[in-house]
Amino acid sequence: MWSRGIVQGGAGTTGSLAVPMAVPKIERLLDLIAELLHAERPLTSEQLHRRIPGYPPDKESFKRAFERDKKDLRDQGVPLRIETVPGSTPPQDGYRIDPDEYYLRDPGLDADELAAIHLAASAVRLEGASAAGGLRKLGAPLRGQTASTIATLPTAPHLSTAFDAVAAGRRLRFRYGGKDRTVDPFRLQHQRGRWYLQGHDADAGEARSFRLDRVEGDMDAGEPGSAEVDLDPADNPLQLDGWALGDDEPVEARVRIGPRQARVVVGQVGPAVPADWEDDGSVVLTLPVRRPEGFRSFVLGFLDDAEVLGPDELRDDLIDWLRAVADDGGAA
Repeated sequence: MWSRGIVQGGAGTTGSLAVPMAVPKIERLLDLIAELLHAERPLTSEQLHRRIPGYPPDKESFKRAFERDKKDLRDQGVPLRIETVPGSTPPQDGYRIDPDEYYLRDPGLDADELAAIHLAASAVRLEGASAAGGLRKLGAPLRGQTASTIATLPTAPHLSTAFDAVAAGRRLRFRYGGKDRTVDPFRLQHQRGRWYLQGHDADAGEARSFRLDRVEGDMDAGEPGSAEVDLDPADNPLQLDGWALGDDEPVEARVRIGPRQARVVVGQVGPAVPADWEDDGSVVLTLPVRRPEGFRSFVLGFLDDAEVLGPDELRDDLIDWLRAVADDGGAA
């Protein structure tokens, strides 16, 4: 990403295509960014062809060069927008760069805070990505050898879209679990080797978690500020246990875990799950179960230390499953 000062230095550059000009590509890209940043309305490719020096004069060559330039800008993280030109008949696509999306707001970091961010970005990186562009925008000097990478977070499909949606408050639309979703996101988190998006599912009317690598097809983001989140993220921790994931209406299950593993299970399910301690050191958990299969696996993980107290449908499901296993000689 280029700094604001460099981009502004190229503003106002215009040229005629009557005589081909030998303009370096980097200068052409800077002129293109400046033109799109200062445009009051979306500019068509024809307008850009006339205004930006250095493009080939014939239309086909210009089209190929312009497509390469658009890809280069997007690869550098430039938020290039394609919008319909107002009043155009028939409708025409135009291009612009929203300054609010391009420029990084000054967070007011002092030298020590900036150095700490620089160290963290150098030590922990996202797979296949670099934090150098963001650090340059913050004003961090990137000279010499930085700290060795000690951890790498894997990427996931739609990660950048989801990150931007959480940061800018954009409503998301995507397909997940065979259903079309409209989600107002409020958290993006990496847990257990996966990226999870958490948000308010408009159709379900409650907070849901979505694994990014299970999103089907495209993920479309709305305008900044289009998301409406009325709940407190602190009251909605990320829930990844198999019994809690799914779209079915939750069934409230009560499970007693014996003293030997009681503290282990309370730490595993987290503070969001009600836990009633008994005199002998056992604990009774109240779990909102959406997937009986996941609940069954959870209970069986504690063997003889776990007892399903209710409801009967979950208790009977577990008993029937164990009997089927026994009848099949353990092959179920």
